[in-house]
Formats: sequence, structure tokens, C-alpha cells
Amino acid sequence: MDLRDIPITTMEGTQTSLSAFDGKALLIVNVASRCGLAPQYETLEKLQQEYGDRGLQVLGFPSNQFLQELGSNEAIKQFCSTTYGITFPIFDRIRVNGRHEHPLYTELKKTPDASGKAGKVTWNFEKFLVSPSGEVHRFRPRTVPDDPTVIAAIEQSLPGAGGDAV
Repeated sequence: MDLRDIPITTMEGTQTSLSAFDGKALLIVNVASRCGLAPQYETLEKLQQEYGDRGLQVLGFPSNQFLQELGSNEAIKQFCSTTYGITFPIFDRIRVNGRHEHPLYTELKKTPDASGKAGKVTWNFEKFLVSPSGEVHRFRPRTVPDDPTVIAAIEQSLPGAGGDAV
């Protein structure tokens, strides 16, 4: 199944899919408000502001898989807005591992990281960059969103960039 066709649910309960963001490079992140890595929200928002006009879309998928997410979509939305001024979409809470994992993550986790390891999401704030042509790059949680390797992959994945030219 194409990643962009997998159904996802907004915080408000509306069904959509990644195809709503066709033509964009997507930075998909499993987020958690009470995680020690939550300050990455700030950098993710900076990337959205810096690259959004050039075709990057950051997408947050809250997960309580590691027991560090707030209890409701409303609480998550308020936290993201008031603490970090998040403008990028935050979706309904999902599971990223296990028998009831979301199909989006079933597909994303097939992509290996820089060391060649695929499989389970190891913690909150694991990042998957999906180019408009469908190429996926994986960055583990401790790789900060503005790490040079992430920035280089974003630059390469933007619509019209060298590696994704049509």
C-alpha cells in the first residue's frame, strides 16, 4: 500500500490521508508531550517555518506507547500550542509498535536507519522523512531535527530538489 493512501485521523476525528499533502516532503514524527525529548517540538516548528514555503510539511503523531503522552487530544493540542507555538498538524493518538500499531508505522518501520537497522520505533521523536516520490529516510529519536544529516535529507527531498526532480 502506498504510504499516502493509508487512512489517518485528525485530532478532531476527521479521516484523511497523507495524500492531502501530495507534492510535499513529509517529516513524520511520533511525539509525546511529557518526554524528555519534547524540546524537539521547538526545532520541528522552526523547520516548518523555514522550509514550509519550499514544500516541507512536518506532521506530529502523538503516541502514548512509551507512557509519556497526555491523556486527551485537547490536552495535547493545548500543550503544543501554548508551550511550543506549534503550527504544523498534530494527529490523533496512535500506537507505533505492536499488534495494534497504526498501518502508517507498519510501513514506515520497514525503512532502515543510517546504521541499516529497520524495525521497532525505539522511543518518542523518531523521525521519518518521506520525499514527494516516496523515498523514506529514518532518523532515530536522539538525532535532533536540525542535525546536518536531517537538513541534508530535507534539502534533497524538497520538491524540485536534485534527488526528487520530476
